Amino acid sequence: MIALTLRPTLQLTDEVFERICQQNPDLRLERTAHGELIAMAPAGSESGYRNADLSGQLWQWNRRAKLGVTFDSSAGFTLPNGAIRSPDVAWVEQARWDRLSPEQRRRFAPLCPDFVLELKSPSDELSTLHAKLEEYLANGAQLGWLIDPEQQRVYTYSPDQPVQDFQRPDTLPGDPVLPGFVMDFTLIWP
Repeated sequence: MIALTLRPTLQLTDEVFERICQQNPDLRLERTAHGELIAMAPAGSESGYRNADLSGQLWQWNRRAKLGVTFDSSAGFTLPNGAIRSPDVAWVEQARWDRLSPEQRRRFAPLCPDFVLELKSPSDELSTLHAKLEEYLANGAQLGWLIDPEQQRVYTYSPDQPVQDFQRPDTLPGDPVLPGFVMDFTLIWP
């Protein structure tokens, strides 16, 4: 991950950030609340496999439950603090999604997802990911999971609750934010 501070030379407005993303479709980019441009390396094959499994499980549940909209790591969201973040997996409750205009849906939706999941890649710093989960909660997320496959840990984040640390869980429920959803981690652990 590389963080670039572009000020005072370039104001990283929504429009400028969107243009940079369009001109560099192979890069995974985020903007911090302080206007820094974050460029992240593409996920390694093993991380991509794990992320697809996690995203697929949430998608299958949502397809049956029809309670919201599921997103993969390519979707960006403009958080209330101005950051544009792209969680590895995200879910937004249907009524909140329906309140957005078609134009807002086409761009980086101006909301924080209700559920976010970050999967630690070997190139990620755990402290940076913990800070991202805290940022999601501060901006309205109702549930966040940080998965560290190397240490076989899942950290769960909920508003007004201490972070919970689970060592190599086989499953984890998403209730009450994701009613009836249970994530299976058995294919995630090395």
